[in-house]
Amino acid sequence: MIRFADFFAGIGGTRLGFEYACHEIGVEASCVFSSEKDRRACETYHLNFGERPAGDIRQIVGFPDFDFLLAGFPCQPFSYAGKHEGFGDTRGTLFFEIERALRDKQPKAFLLENVRGLTTHDQGRTLKTILHSLENLNYGVKCLILNSSNFSVPQNRVRLYILGAFSVKPKTSLNSDVGAPDSHKFKTRRHQSSLSGHTKRKVVKDILEETPAPEYRCSERFIKMLSKVVGSNFEALHGTRLIDYRHGNSIHSWELGIKGDCTSEEIAFMNSLVANRRRKIFGSHQDGKKLTIEQIKTFYDKPNLESIVSSLMRKGYLQIENGRYNPVCGNMSFEIFKFLDPESISITLTSSDAHKLGVVQRNIPRHLTPRECARLQGFPDSFKCHPIDQYAYRQFGNTVTVPIIQKVTADFLRNNMLALQLGSKPKHVEKPVKREVPDLYEYA
Repeated sequence: MIRFADFFAGIGGTRLGFEYACHEIGVEASCVFSSEKDRRACETYHLNFGERPAGDIRQIVGFPDFDFLLAGFPCQPFSYAGKHEGFGDTRGTLFFEIERALRDKQPKAFLLENVRGLTTHDQGRTLKTILHSLENLNYGVKCLILNSSNFSVPQNRVRLYILGAFSVKPKTSLNSDVGAPDSHKFKTRRHQSSLSGHTKRKVVKDILEETPAPEYRCSERFIKMLSKVVGSNFEALHGTRLIDYRHGNSIHSWELGIKGDCTSEEIAFMNSLVANRRRKIFGSHQDGKKLTIEQIKTFYDKPNLESIVSSLMRKGYLQIENGRYNPVCGNMSFEIFKFLDPESISITLTSSDAHKLGVVQRNIPRHLTPRECARLQGFPDSFKCHPIDQYAYRQFGNTVTVPIIQKVTADFLRNNMLALQLGSKPKHVEKPVKREVPDLYEYA
């Protein structure tokens, strides 16, 4: 039996993937300790596992013995003051709690998950510090960068996975693969794969509920706004982003009339402004530059330009600052900010805006349901969502992709179990002891 600990457990996605992996290769697994600070996440964890995580990991003094550590830890900057070898100090960060558990219990292996940005955070020094700390604790480490879209879920989600083995370099048959960078490239690669006889990968339509509740439909007001752009053919919204500072396959607030209806000339002007303000001749700012009226006239020079600009300013779509004009971005006012393409993959789910992802099904624009978000992360339909949608959306945007955890874990165990003697009998079990610590960090 493999005894494992589940740090920063969230709703238990990492635990679920780990247990699936152990079952896949015929090994028993037992979770001897879990920790999660977020109260609502703990409620979902309890719904599904019948256990309540211990709470804030910084309050735990003693841990039970365990063989394998799982942790999707928050990323925080480390201090480098006075470190001649170039490595920082992990004290004061949540990674220190992982380090403390590894030092105290010396489990045989671990799997850590984090965002891809950890590889470049603070010019790469944060990850360098983490790996240095792990190696100082006598762990061999292996890093993988993987995309969920390569693991039977239709979501473009790239994450970093750090595998560790005590005293040895971990072996794995997996290689880093960041996958398709967007839904368009995914469709191209998927088409090429099908032509060559490879198995088709899952797409958004594969995870949609057949009969979602009417409450997830877009509001009548928003649907009327959308009809100004696409008429009655709402399927034309597939893959469309609703955003004010980008061009391309986008719909803007002035086209919908969110702050007031615009004339065709006003819409044409705003679309032209958004399309041209990122040109290199006006500067290299990522999302475009504020332009003078003279610069605007180089791409939009109409006799009534002045009246168009004045009208748009009164309606609140355009603003002026130091003689330069800029769109007023109202991206938070969109009921849906992205309609997913049913024939491709979803953008990355996040805790802040999973509830604003949409899809058009049977020509009806609607929100993704919490169950569909769960499926985008590879959770089985038997997994119980939090009964309050607000928390369910946030939790599925903040969790791991279960099939990746399963695949990475199963591969690791197959390649390293014998060398690490995983599954040997533990020495004894300690009851966790809590301590009081100041509430310095918030994490889910």
